[in-house]
This record gives sequence, C-alpha cells and structure tokens, in this order.
Amino acid sequence: MDKMRMETADITTKNIERIGNLFPNCITESIDNDGTLKKAINFDVLKQILSSDVIDGDESYEFTWVGKNNAIVEANKPIRKTLRPCKEKSVDWDKTKNIYIEGDNLEVLKLLQESYLGLVKLIYIDPPYNTGHDFIYPDSFVMDSDEYNDGIQYYDSSGNINYRRENSTTAGRYHSDWCSMIYSRLLLARNLLSDDGTIFISIDVNESHNLRKICDEVFGADSFVTDIIWNSRKSVSNDAIVSLNHNYTLVYAKNMEVFYANKSKFKLPDTGDGFHNWDNDPRGPWKADPFDSPGIRPNLTYGIINPNTGEEFWPAEGRCWRTGEEEYKSFLTDNRIIFGKNGNSKPQLKRFLSEAQEKGITPKSLWDDCGTATEGTKEIKKLFGAKVFDTPKPVSFINKIIRLATNKNDIVLDFFSGSATTAHAVLLHNAYTNAECKYIMVQMNEPISESTIAYNEGFRTIAELGRKRIILAANYIKHDTNADIDYGFRVLKLDDSNMNDIYYSANEYSQNLLSNLESNIKSDRNDLDLLFGCLLEWGLPLSLPYNSEEIEGCTIHNYNNGDLVACFNENIPDSVIKYIAKQQPLRAVFRDTGFESSPAKINVGEIFKSIAPDTRVKVI
Repeated sequence: MDKMRMETADITTKNIERIGNLFPNCITESIDNDGTLKKAINFDVLKQILSSDVIDGDESYEFTWVGKNNAIVEANKPIRKTLRPCKEKSVDWDKTKNIYIEGDNLEVLKLLQESYLGLVKLIYIDPPYNTGHDFIYPDSFVMDSDEYNDGIQYYDSSGNINYRRENSTTAGRYHSDWCSMIYSRLLLARNLLSDDGTIFISIDVNESHNLRKICDEVFGADSFVTDIIWNSRKSVSNDAIVSLNHNYTLVYAKNMEVFYANKSKFKLPDTGDGFHNWDNDPRGPWKADPFDSPGIRPNLTYGIINPNTGEEFWPAEGRCWRTGEEEYKSFLTDNRIIFGKNGNSKPQLKRFLSEAQEKGITPKSLWDDCGTATEGTKEIKKLFGAKVFDTPKPVSFINKIIRLATNKNDIVLDFFSGSATTAHAVLLHNAYTNAECKYIMVQMNEPISESTIAYNEGFRTIAELGRKRIILAANYIKHDTNADIDYGFRVLKLDDSNMNDIYYSANEYSQNLLSNLESNIKSDRNDLDLLFGCLLEWGLPLSLPYNSEEIEGCTIHNYNNGDLVACFNENIPDSVIKYIAKQQPLRAVFRDTGFESSPAKINVGEIFKSIAPDTRVKVI
C-alpha cells in the first residue's frame, strides 16, 4: 500500500517529466543532497535538440530583476501545509460549492495545484499596487538598499562602485520585491486556468509596465488579449500635473489558440438599448440594421423594389446587399425586411433582441459604464454602515468581467480577495442570469491596523471583513431578487501539515523507537482535517458533497459518492474493510496505524484486490 506524500507536488520534478515526454533522450540521473538517485535534465543534449533556436552569449531580450530566479525556485518548491475546514465560520457548509480560504496566497496556490488544475475559467485579481499608501493592506515591496546593491553587483570585489551597472538599476530596488511577489504567484495561477480561461489583473501606473512584461513571460506575449482602461474616477485632482482618472486591467488567455477559436463567446450580453417593437412583431423587440455591406459581389448586387412606393433601390457604389436575392425574398416573406418607419426608405433587416443577446456585443477597451472607485466605497458603506475598506472595486466593474468571461457553471478565482467584491459580483451575476458560477476567494489573515475604521467597527483581520461582506451582500441580493442561488461558502484555513515530523523522516528512526513514539498525526487534528488533506493530494475539488456513517464503531467518510472513501480509526476490523471495498470507491485511504499488525495491513490490500481491484488504496 502506497503512503501519501502529504506535501505539495514538486513542480520542478513535474517539469522534468514534461520535458522527458517530449525529449526522452534529455533525461539523465543525478544524486541529490541526501544521496538519493533522481531524474535530471541533460542540458547539453537539450541544447543540441533546440540548437537552431538557442541564443548563445549574453545578447537577448529579457526582463529581469534582482530576485527573479529565487521567485521561480519559490514557486516550484514543495511545501508541507494543508487546508483545514472551519465549519464554524462557514455558511451552508454541506451544500455550498463556494470556497473561502484564509492564508498566504502563494502557499494556497501551491495546495490548489492538483485539485483545480485546468478547472478555473476566470481569474480576477486586484493585487497591491506598490504605492505604500493603502493602510489596510500593506502593499509596499521595497528591498533593503544594501540587499539590492549586493544583488546587482553594485560594488566590485574591492568595494568600489561598479559604474557599468549604475545607469540601468538606479530605481530598480523599489520594484524588485513586487515583481518577485507577483511573478511566483502568476506562475502557479496559470496552471489553474482552463485552456479557454482568461486572467484579468487590475493595476495602476506604478507597476503596469512591469506587470505587462511579467505576464508576457508567464502567459506568452501572444496570449495578450487587451488592456482595459477603466474610468475609475470622475472628479479632477487639481493639485496634480495631470489628473489620473483611470486604472488598467491586463487580460491574458491561457491558450490563445483555444481562446481565439471560442472568441464568439467572449462577448457582453446585449442590454437591449435601441430595441423596440412598434409593429408588435410576436418575436419581440428588434432593431433595424442596414441591409447593405462593404464590398462588390455580383451575386449580391440586384435591384430591390420597395413594395410600398414602387421605388427601386440598388447598393451604393462600392457596396452590395448582405444576402442573395432568394434569401432576401425569404426575409421579406418572414417580415424581417422593413423600409423605414414610414415605409418609404431603402431596405433594412430586423435584428431581434433575442438574437442579439445570443450573439452578444464585442467589448470595448475603454470601460466608463461600470462604476467608479467612489461607488465601490459607497457599496461598502451601504453594507457595513461605515467605510471599513479603502478603494474597493465597484461590484459592477467585476460583474462586467464575469459576464464577459464566464459561462453558466464556471469557477471564478480571486487570490487577492480583499473585501471580497469578486464573491459579491458572482452572487449578483448568478441571481440575475440564473447562472451557477462558483467562486474561490483567497485572503491572507492580515491583521487590521488599530487606527482604522474597520478596527473600530470590530474587525480584526481582512479575512474576517471579507467573509462578513459576503454574508451581508447575500442578504441584500436575496431580499432584492428572491433568487434561489448558492449564497453559502466553505471556509478553509491554511495551516501546517496534519502530520508530525516523524511522518516525513521515518527512515531515520529504528523500528523499536518508532513503536514508542507519538502518532504520526498531530493531536489537534480531526477526521475532517485529514479528509481534506487527502483531497488536496489526490486532486479532488474541495466543494463536493460528502457523508459520514458509523459502522462497527468506525467512522467512514464517503466523498462525492465514492470518489474517495476514508476511515481514520485505529484497529479497523476486516468486516469494515470489506464494507468499504464493496462500495467500489475510486480511492480509499486509511491510517498507517489503523491495522493491528503488518499481516493485517497486507490483508487489506488482498481484500481490495479481491473485491475492488480498481480502487487505489493509500495510507497516511
């Protein structure tokens, strides 16, 4: 029986496997620090294979900063952490499919790699802007001057200034830490996007230029979709040289080829402006579109007689009709051709609102119709009765993104959740469109400063404030719409591994000593902690239903109708093992100490081979 790792996957190892699948002859072996044999890449062979595209020497275009290599290492490094369920903080735990996670988003993203790989349709983030002015969320990433100078080799080996480096790095230290922070997180976030998924990242002028270069590297410059300019404020700042009235939102696709093939879905719903039904057409409101189009095509050039006046119309010079003559006659019979409201104009084609809504509207890059920062603050005041969060995005802004980039049942992720505006927007979207989108919010349990309004209102962490915002927003939406949607959320918190250190280093202990040591599971962890720890490693989503039952004194947990069955009791009798095996689960997990003896443990494997040979059985 295999033992579960109970740590996140080593992404470097996975990358080596991917390269090996493409170029098997590049795989070699090496010895790591503890003497273990491991797979490695023979870079000389890889370079030969890619020789026509390899750039020799120092001359190449790249964006770099002090700490970039460490950011890559940090993103790939496995961690021994887990997500622990917090039922007492949750709303409608048993039924909801929404997730709220408290903890550092870098580590949370690592933990989500298996469970949500390629499943997220939309990522929206509003990361810190590196301004140093936001007093609730600390967003100043400035390196120590000595640390930066050492990193860029500002001084030579004799302690003298290296003048050849000076010009290009004068102000870089104010950006390096921020670049490292966002880079490592985006590397991990990309893995979670579906092939047709997109990421929207809001940013201001402080780091927009750096963010564009980082995203070009992480997602590929060819995957750039657009840079949305949001008119974030209406008032003018008279004390500025130029009043800054906009923010940026960079949009990138996970896979541009797939995204482009589905670009017809990347549309905003038609609001119905300009549609009417003055002739009481039973098909509903419509809008009159020109029947001619650019181009010269003989088969689309013919005379059309206005049946009301007898006047004959031809396409203007350099233009043609939209359809051939036979299709035109069909449209005329179907009452889809009109000749102006008075019946004496050139032909026009009815476009019905139902058709327009199905087709959607191509979005513009300038957004000035979805609220301002001031409206975002007003929404917070309406919910809380006080300004408990600075500069939140208005719900209408994120709601427009959701309408543009998601379908009916998609997952939306925000790993800089802040005041949870994204969760609010998902609820509003579902309520008004009958969609069933799910959200995953991630927010560090950051303490709130005692000098803030939020602290005076009783909030101690941003995560606490975010959860409360979702509850208040849900109450408003439920009251206003009476929509029957999922208003709940499961709360999970980032914590150290469920396992004691002995679990990861058992080979360092003798068998006699092992038998006298404490359990390999921490004493403050319960069955639910262990179950969700197993979900993360086995790559199961965290929002699926489960049930628990008692059989012969043992608690059996069945996750999503047999995706995983777990029993963490000690001394599990064979009858219970057989009961579990008869359910034919896809996966089963037990405590390594759940069996009376080694022969009993071996017998468990034999039982599953006999009754449920396709079940994958592991122990912790």
